[in-house]
Amino acid sequence: VPLVESGGGSVQAGGSLRLSCVVGEYTSSRYCMAWFRRQPGKAREGVATIDSEGTTSYKDFAKGRFAISVDNAEKTLYLQMDSLKIEDTAMYYCAAKGELCNGPNRLNFGSQGTQVTVSS
Repeated sequence: VPLVESGGGSVQAGGSLRLSCVVGEYTSSRYCMAWFRRQPGKAREGVATIDSEGTTSYKDFAKGRFAISVDNAEKTLYLQMDSLKIEDTAMYYCAAKGELCNGPNRLNFGSQGTQVTVSS
């Protein structure tokens, strides 16, 4: 199932965005879903994860500002981003797999990403 990200855009520092990712049938059973980002000139890094048991985790830079959630009925993964900083500028990607996050299989990534640009 292709993962399709959306919701990025250009905002001023301190603003908010909500990213979305259509995850399809991943929500029908056990899952791990995540958001990653790639800042300009840097390697991809994780942002947050959520699993089918409701467990969430965040990288330090996202704690208190970002919130990951899943709407099972809409089959959509979200990332609410508040108090955005210039350094949050990046391409954001969603990822998912049909098992809990500590399972052995790799995450499947969205291919297009959604660009977030934060300016002063």
